[in-house]
Amino acid sequence: MRQMIQSLSDCCLPDDSGDDDEEPAAPADNSELHHTLKTLSLKLNDLSTCNDLIAKHGAALQRSLNELDSLKIPSECGEKLKVVNERATLFRITSNAMINACRDFLELAETHSRKWQRALNYEQEQRVHLEETIEQLAKQHNSLERAFCNTPGRPASSSKSFSEGSFLTSKGENSEEDEDTEYFDAMEDSTSFITVITEATEDRKPESGPGTTTVDWTSADNVREVLDGASLMPKDSCKVKRRVRIPDKPNYSLNLWSIMKNCIGRELSRIPMPVNFNEPLSMLQRLTEDLEYHHLLDKAVNCTSSVEQMCLVAAFSVSSYSTTVHRIAKPFNPMLGETFELDRMEDMGLRSLCEQVSHHPPSAAHHVFSKHGWSLWQEITIASKFRGKYISIMPLGAIHLEFQASGNHYVWRKSTSTVHNIIVGKLWIDQSGDIEIVNHKTKDRCQLKFVPYSYFSKEAARKVTGVVSDSQGKAHYVLSGSWDEQMECSKIVHSSPSSDGKQKTVYQTLPAKVLWRKYPLPENAENMYYFSELALTLNEQEEGVAPTDSRLRPDQRLMERGRWDEANTEKQRLEEKQRLSRRRRLESCTAGCGGEEAEKESDGYAPLWFEKRLDPLTGEMACIYKGGYWEAKEKKDWHMCPNIF
Repeated sequence: MRQMIQSLSDCCLPDDSGDDDEEPAAPADNSELHHTLKTLSLKLNDLSTCNDLIAKHGAALQRSLNELDSLKIPSECGEKLKVVNERATLFRITSNAMINACRDFLELAETHSRKWQRALNYEQEQRVHLEETIEQLAKQHNSLERAFCNTPGRPASSSKSFSEGSFLTSKGENSEEDEDTEYFDAMEDSTSFITVITEATEDRKPESGPGTTTVDWTSADNVREVLDGASLMPKDSCKVKRRVRIPDKPNYSLNLWSIMKNCIGRELSRIPMPVNFNEPLSMLQRLTEDLEYHHLLDKAVNCTSSVEQMCLVAAFSVSSYSTTVHRIAKPFNPMLGETFELDRMEDMGLRSLCEQVSHHPPSAAHHVFSKHGWSLWQEITIASKFRGKYISIMPLGAIHLEFQASGNHYVWRKSTSTVHNIIVGKLWIDQSGDIEIVNHKTKDRCQLKFVPYSYFSKEAARKVTGVVSDSQGKAHYVLSGSWDEQMECSKIVHSSPSSDGKQKTVYQTLPAKVLWRKYPLPENAENMYYFSELALTLNEQEEGVAPTDSRLRPDQRLMERGRWDEANTEKQRLEEKQRLSRRRRLESCTAGCGGEEAEKESDGYAPLWFEKRLDPLTGEMACIYKGGYWEAKEKKDWHMCPNIF
């Protein structure tokens, strides 16, 4: 009886034993509600049956005692029988009291159960109404966009050899966009300079007056060959035959909104996602993809002019976004301690190593060495938020590039990526924000502006503009193009204030020279996650890599082969293994240095190939390559690597 009452209490009363760190559970659906009500009804029937049995057996016991009392028995037995009779009477009274208490409890439970059911139904109705409203608004927004695009007389975007450009002052390095920020409502009149093409052979004399600058094109430039044809560099001739395709992506239908609607405002890396929304590459491999147009840096090594070298560095920084235009799938979050190497010294002339150095927040360290005379390193922390209609992805951290011969040291940061139409419509990605590239040796600067796309703007989509200036602030080159197609640079021969009364500068330039042009995608790329030729080779199995390499990650490999159900199961196993490892590190660290200090020490994990150092240029702590990986690969000695897969 006690067990039944306790079980009934568990069904009717709220559970207060939950962990505060756990996410709140979603409201129960109708099936769960019906199951609860059915359980309550069964418990009520059991209680009524027990009530009947107690009354029946209690009456039988009382009759038996009365019969014994009427028998002629010795006085000594009569006294004992009287005691038994009194105890039976007390038992009957107690049973009746318990039955009455149970009846009161059931009435109270039924009353509250009806209240809870009404409240639950109300919350469910409000939730459904909110979802329908959001979806309707998104559909109306999508319809308005299509209607506007199809409006007769709308000025078509045209690619011009001269353009209006703009750049804004860079935001704070670690500033996060406001949650209400929209990226496609750009101001029409945000330009701060205008470029006009002039001819190289024109005999232009300096014009006197404040605010004017002239540059002699013919005498100042003797390195035209470096900039000419920088993007026409032939692709790497590879001695090792690389794969040119992967299995086609399976056609699994899954509603992204059905998963994401419960995750508004949360950190994207903390949302458990099935592999259906992934692509079969890890974030470490996506980071390595930035090197696809490495030949721009190989060319920049030969520049004797630092401002010309800056043009190529700027083109390289923009080229890293060209692979994202169709890539709306999410890369795999690397396991803590996961690595990825790209040992392509023979064909690309470089060696690259990435390591996941932190899991929350997700952070990856990267180091590249080129035999052509440059090195690149960075630690990128991905901050991402789901805003309801779009996802903001904000890479935090500085990128360093150094040319050994000249000592020129460039530093810049990435812009913000935004994935639109999460609720309804076709997903598309945009880049927005400002990038400032600084040469810390010469103090040359390049201001790049990624213009956010707007349905109500005459600007071309995915537009990028910029100006390269020397340490004195004098502009030398204007950059223009798009982050998904190409970048051009134009030599400035004359600058003057705008005559329209606005605070703009007019740059008269020589005809533009193409710095970089995107490679065409491989055949059938739309069925292979829109991978580029380099991306198709990144997950190709190789001998001699570390046991922590992304190529050996089982869930990613299963997904690439089209076995998504198995990949989801394997992904859950790996995540649980990682959580267990973290708990063990925390326990070990807590025992050694106390709970609060353990949390501050990032759960006791130390990267294997990188170490935290103070960056003297940015004043931030960053993970820098400490060496040893390529030596370990040469010796085939990986005993120090953790078992993460």
